[in-house]
Amino acid sequence: MSAPGVLSFTQQVWEQVLAKMKRALVYLDAACAESLHWGCGSTRLLEAVGSPACHLREFEPDAAGGGAEQPKAVFVLSCLLKGRTVETLRDIIRRSHFQYCVVVTAVSHAVHLTANHVPAAAAAELEGQQPVFEQLEEKLCEWMGNLNYTAEVLHAPLLLAPVAPYLALTPSFASLFPLLPQDVHLLNSARPDKRRMGSLAEVDATALTPELLLQIRCLVSGLSSLCEHLGVREECFTVGSFSRIIASDLANYAPAKNRRKTASGRASVVFVDRTLDLTGAVGHHGDNLVEKIISVLPQLPGHTNDVMVNMVELTALQAKEENHNMVAPGCLAQSNDTAAKALWEALLSTKHKEAVMEVRRHLVEAASRENLPIKMSMGRVTPGQLTSYIQLFKNNHKALMNHCGLLQLGLATVQTLKHPQTAKWDNFLAFERLLLQSIGESAMSIVLNQLLPMIKPSNQRTSDDYSPEELLILLIYIYSVTGEFTVDKDLGEAEEKLKKALAHVFCEESELSPLLQKITVTPLLLTVRRTQRQPDISARSAWPRRGNMSDGELGSRGFS
Repeated sequence: MSAPGVLSFTQQVWEQVLAKMKRALVYLDAACAESLHWGCGSTRLLEAVGSPACHLREFEPDAAGGGAEQPKAVFVLSCLLKGRTVETLRDIIRRSHFQYCVVVTAVSHAVHLTANHVPAAAAAELEGQQPVFEQLEEKLCEWMGNLNYTAEVLHAPLLLAPVAPYLALTPSFASLFPLLPQDVHLLNSARPDKRRMGSLAEVDATALTPELLLQIRCLVSGLSSLCEHLGVREECFTVGSFSRIIASDLANYAPAKNRRKTASGRASVVFVDRTLDLTGAVGHHGDNLVEKIISVLPQLPGHTNDVMVNMVELTALQAKEENHNMVAPGCLAQSNDTAAKALWEALLSTKHKEAVMEVRRHLVEAASRENLPIKMSMGRVTPGQLTSYIQLFKNNHKALMNHCGLLQLGLATVQTLKHPQTAKWDNFLAFERLLLQSIGESAMSIVLNQLLPMIKPSNQRTSDDYSPEELLILLIYIYSVTGEFTVDKDLGEAEEKLKKALAHVFCEESELSPLLQKITVTPLLLTVRRTQRQPDISARSAWPRRGNMSDGELGSRGFS
């Protein structure tokens, strides 16, 4: 799989979509917006629209409709055209004045047939036809109020967000998480006793919920389109039970079978369950600047892998709190800036120290090209030194525009180096090394008892103490690196003490973070549901449903 091929795949698909956007009102969902963000950039979309009177909007139930001066709309969606998605489409169109609607979905028509319960044999007979899309086109015209208006429903495999030529992400599947051992019990509850499974190794596609199976099929559809673009027939390898299910579905996917018959090249595809690297996800052993930037800077709204960079320092505004929201934040994706792209790719592949030096080198070279009065200094790179270089561009509008992308990456580096969480990174690393040593020499109960004194309520914590979220990260790290261990009385007592201490800390928090709310609310509601003898039916809408559960739980995102 060549890197240029992967990058060109996203760009080529987006060009097909952008060709439909001239003078249109454009609605994007979050996953497609992130794919555009990394693949082409919003500037390319505005060029394709070509009209200042038309706007870009988020696809959501409350999205504003189009006025009489906006007769054309393009909807770019990452999900199945079913259920709430279709309801949202209907509501937006009905409160608008559209005469021409284009709906682009990242999910192929073959998957839509599966979602509508069309048998495989019947689906094979429909090859070359798209009845689901055609029916929706008729509905679009009906919602626009005139059957003579124009409607198109198209498939474009907007699967990837190419962060770099050799690294691409799948934002629409950020919540797709492998099954856990406790999920086997949930799956067995819907199966007869004779067909119950003993472990994850026995789980296959037939045992999954329809919602989860559809999500896998959507991923498989996108991967097959990527292989078609590259002209390869894939040979799949798997590590983990959930990866085995995905690879098996790809092997049996009808369009993929037809593609493999004519493909001239070959590619090896390795699927690895995310649960097999939880230690890497929560550990602080990584010596990479980008990892720290993404960890400490605030997340760019609607994105899974980009951050907000405060750009106030480069404006004429005073850097006061009330002015922060007056300047649009910067970000890491710089698709239109060649120098910034080169720096970004270097940051991804180098260690922290070398990456910071690379940022300084690029800033010095940019300042020299603009004939700015830069003062060279050797030795260790400091945040103050980088800030002084960045400030040279502040009052030079031309230089600022020429190197805007580079300056965003420079400010991201400075703000990360100055962030209190970065200083804590080394503390985490030191404690994790201590835990590793203790795990090798002591029982699990002793290791947990070492963590107990560090659990402090908010009124006793200092900036050097661990927050509830950080304590949970440490717990995940401990249990992930420990592996199999013997459960005894001492361990049971240590775990109970730890649970009580954490529960006390959670209750003492004045306000729980969104993550802690997500973790604690579902178990609390489930407990209430179990203890109520005659629950009030009117309150059931507040109970968690499978489609709204957190990442890692069975069927985390339903499509129906």
